[in-house]
Amino acid sequence: MVFARLEAIMKRVGLDGYMMLLILTVLLATFLPARGDFAAVLSHVTFWAVALLFFLYGSKLSTATIISGFANWKLQLSVLSCTFAVFPLLALVMKPLAGLWLSGTIGIGFLFIGCMPSTVQSSIAFTSMSNGNVAGAVCAASVSNLVGVVLSPLLFALLMPPGVGYDIEASAIWKIMQQIMLPFVVGQLCRPLLAEFLNRHKLPITIVDRGSILLIVYSAFSAGVVNGIWQVISAQAFAILVGLCIVFLVLAMAITIGTAKAGRMNRADLLALFYCGSTKSLATGLPMAGILFAGQDISLIILPLMLFHLIQLVGCAIIAQRSAAYTPTG
Repeated sequence: MVFARLEAIMKRVGLDGYMMLLILTVLLATFLPARGDFAAVLSHVTFWAVALLFFLYGSKLSTATIISGFANWKLQLSVLSCTFAVFPLLALVMKPLAGLWLSGTIGIGFLFIGCMPSTVQSSIAFTSMSNGNVAGAVCAASVSNLVGVVLSPLLFALLMPPGVGYDIEASAIWKIMQQIMLPFVVGQLCRPLLAEFLNRHKLPITIVDRGSILLIVYSAFSAGVVNGIWQVISAQAFAILVGLCIVFLVLAMAITIGTAKAGRMNRADLLALFYCGSTKSLATGLPMAGILFAGQDISLIILPLMLFHLIQLVGCAIIAQRSAAYTPTG
């Protein structure tokens, strides 16, 4: 009875088992970080887990859905504009704001958030839950991630100030394409063989999706703990970081709503733009950070993205639950 009540309260505020696992993974990395040979093996396992994830994305995604989604060009252009133009501009504002209280490395983390593509699974799920344009959301989220494979690192390299000590090599984009784009394309080619099975069995994608993110989080934070991340950021700084992430998300959400209203979109399109245009992908961002900053301590850079991801899931879950109960009048 007590457990059932606790579960109901957690769902009401947007928390679910996956988010609790993310928090537990950070705690595990804090007290039992991966070191030495185990950390090296974990890095290889994580690489192939992410590649498998995008192979499954490609196998499951209907090409016809993407084509039909492109017909709604106003929605697609709005999502891409919010994701790769508005968000980076907001990040440029957030970086110096974060620099007033936090380290410069965390400020770079805000730039990294701004350049990332949209979420895939969660933005589509929230759009569906809210009775929005699911086909449009599927197309927008997928295209955002495919474009982001090349555009995100280029945007980040453009926005990152010189002389900060984080060098991005040109070969990093090719490595990102090998880990994300190539498996996705191969998955599309294998779709005729696997689509029916994956549509009937959702569990494999869910396990790989959530499992790969947990592996990346554990690996990255293990490296951070070994290098003393929790000695670098205080409890007060952590609270400020959470507050800045909330402000970042609220601004992005407000702009997507304003964009939809300015474009006179219907409610279904507005919801698709809201969820796809204001969220950022952890599944794409974490492996991308691992490649862009190979051999460097990235824990402080990805910390804002992790917190932003948790906050966006909680916020979107609450909004989606309320939107699902909405009944248009008239």
